[in-house]
Amino acid sequence: MSCNTSPLLHGRLVVDKIPCNLIFINNDIGGAMKEFIRVMKALSDPTRLKLLKILENRLMCVCELQTAIGAAQSTTSKHLKILEDAGLVESQKDGLWVNYTLADGKQSPYAATLIGNLRHWLNDELEISSIMENIDKIDRFEILNKN
Repeated sequence: MSCNTSPLLHGRLVVDKIPCNLIFINNDIGGAMKEFIRVMKALSDPTRLKLLKILENRLMCVCELQTAIGAAQSTTSKHLKILEDAGLVESQKDGLWVNYTLADGKQSPYAATLIGNLRHWLNDELEISSIMENIDKIDRFEILNKN
C-alpha cells in the first residue's frame, strides 16, 4: 500500500507512492545527528578535502588557497564557508586578510576526530601530493603583484 498524499504536507516533504511506514522526515533528526551529517557532507567534496589537506600545513588566505586548487575566488570562498560551518576550519581577520586554519575541534567532536584522522589519510593521492609539492611556493604578495 502506498501513501496517497500531496507532495507538501505541513511544511514537510512527503513522497508519493512510498509505503507510509518508510517515510523519513528530515525535521525529526536530533542535534547530534545533524551536526554529524553537516561534517560528513562538508567532507564529501574533493575540493573541500584538498583545502583541508592544504591547511594541515599552514595558515592561508583565500587567494593562496584558490591558487593552490586552481579555482575561482567565489568557489573557494563558498567551500571555505561550508567547512567553517561544519567546524572544520576557522577564519581570522588580520587587517585586509582573512586567514584560514584547521579548526581546533572545540566546535564539534565529529570535526575534531575527522581532522585528526585526515592527517593520516589521502597523503599519497596524486592530486593531493601534487598540490602539496608546490604549496610552499604560493605567496599572497606574489599573487597580488601578478594581478
